Amino acid sequence: MLLSVIILTKNEESNLPTCLESLKSLAADVYIIDSGSTDKTLEIAKRFNCKVFEHPWETYAAQFNWALATLPITTPWTMRLDADERLTPELVAELQQTLPNSLANVGGYQVKRRVFFMGRWIRHGGYYPTWLLRIWRSGLGTCEQLWMDEHIVLSEGKVVNLNHDIIDENHKGLTFWTDKHNRYADREVLDILAIRIETDSNLLDVEQFSQAKQRRWVKTSLYNRFPLFLRSFIYWLLRYTVGLGFLDGTEGLIFHFLQGFWYRFLVDAKIYEIRRKNQICSSQKSHLETASKSSTVISS
Repeated sequence: MLLSVIILTKNEESNLPTCLESLKSLAADVYIIDSGSTDKTLEIAKRFNCKVFEHPWETYAAQFNWALATLPITTPWTMRLDADERLTPELVAELQQTLPNSLANVGGYQVKRRVFFMGRWIRHGGYYPTWLLRIWRSGLGTCEQLWMDEHIVLSEGKVVNLNHDIIDENHKGLTFWTDKHNRYADREVLDILAIRIETDSNLLDVEQFSQAKQRRWVKTSLYNRFPLFLRSFIYWLLRYTVGLGFLDGTEGLIFHFLQGFWYRFLVDAKIYEIRRKNQICSSQKSHLETASKSSTVISS
């Protein structure tokens, strides 16, 4: 076998069968790292002859790096895959042909992610193609220690683009999607507040691939410098009009509005809430200090 595939799971019975079915003809070692599933996730994994490990959840990066450090991977190549993703047959065939014939200076491969929402391919609004480094020589890749948008980074080697796609399609429904993005918003706030402290260059040094680097630069150097709330509206408007998001139909309208405006607005609202609490605490502290000084003067 040439490839080991690592999938992190928790209660993924709705998505996992489709994901694992797409890997069957690839003849890869599939590792499931589960963090406390209470549904049929583990049963499905064992039915597909996956190698199952269990580990308590911390963050995505911590969980994935634990897997890289712990799993008995013996294949020359490793792949990252989410439970709600699947490989196209064309990508499977391309991997079977490409990996055995890789040049020595190639350290990893990028694939295009094709997102489906409510059964529709989201092709516009800057969402396709999104390039992601998902396959790398075993031992060369680690996951960035970020709360959101963690990428795999290589210690060495050239990154090459593959021709075919990974499909991202979650089958858990809209309620799960909105709940998940609410949790994402909490994580993104932590990253944004960290960005305020760190320098942009420090965040970009670890990024090796052009599209992800460009998007991160735009986010940290431009988007995050715009006023709260206004920036989410401008981003959605540009994405839906200039980015032609309206061509994705009704499903696209829902997706681009929720992901491009509602989610970004929610992040800003959470930042505003934190700042407001900090201002109130500072004001109360100032009042207490003033009162304490006045009391000292009077007693003197």
